[in-house]
Amino acid sequence: MTVELGHGIDEFRATMARFASGVVVATTRDADGNPHGFTASSFCSVSLDPPLVLVCLAETANSYEAFRSSSACAISILAEDQVGVARRFATKGGDKFAGAPFTSLPEGGLGVPGALGVMECEVRDRHAAGDHVILVAEVQNVRVGPGRPMVYFGSEFHRLGG
Repeated sequence: MTVELGHGIDEFRATMARFASGVVVATTRDADGNPHGFTASSFCSVSLDPPLVLVCLAETANSYEAFRSSSACAISILAEDQVGVARRFATKGGDKFAGAPFTSLPEGGLGVPGALGVMECEVRDRHAAGDHVILVAEVQNVRVGPGRPMVYFGSEFHRLGG
């Protein structure tokens, strides 16, 4: 098998689509208390002490300004049967929260019901990274639920095999 190396954005996108990852929905509230959120596959643990996570957000996202200025966020790790939630929060425009139940969290955040895990966080740092911002957040509260994870691979949502 021969592997050709490319250097364009299409080759980069195709290569990154070969990396499987979990799927999260990040939510926050703006200064007026209005909820905002987005779907991300760029999420990971950063530190255990203190408990830190990071999530990346495109500067072109409708929720960018809300996340840029908010000091808090919630991150819900989606279960395999929550593809509709993932798609809704990945789509630009519209009210992502309309008709969707959300769990109120102890510090006022919004979690996705039925998620495998929900973390309520305090945003600690923001780092510019190309056309995205990396949000580093300290986990304040967690909820763990049962189920199997949703996986993002090949630019599509999947269930784990098995």
